[in-house]
Amino acid sequence: MIKIYHNPRCGKSREGLSILEQSQQKFEIVKYLETPPTRVELEKIIELLGIKPIELIRIKESVWIEHFKGKNLSDSEVIDAMITYPILMERPIVIKNNLAVLGRPPQKILEFLQLG
Repeated sequence: MIKIYHNPRCGKSREGLSILEQSQQKFEIVKYLETPPTRVELEKIIELLGIKPIELIRIKESVWIEHFKGKNLSDSEVIDAMITYPILMERPIVIKNNLAVLGRPPQKILEFLQLG
């Protein structure tokens, strides 16, 4: 099953959702601002993406600037920040068959879906 972590207010996320809809594959939408991932889920997403937690942060987001900018945070503290403020997560994230892609730009989702 394909899963997209989606923010309806984000243009890139809406583009990513449109790509999934056009693929005619079954998928689940997770509106992560309404239903934030747990620590375990977030750690798994980061692992599947093959990135450091800080690479999933929207560093231009006002919450980041106000609360965290310039601080030397551990990976665990960065994950805590995303759990507390899910708006900090880059989006959209698409997961399929224990693989994941960050849909920035959204065309990465199209390439990802073609992998299998």
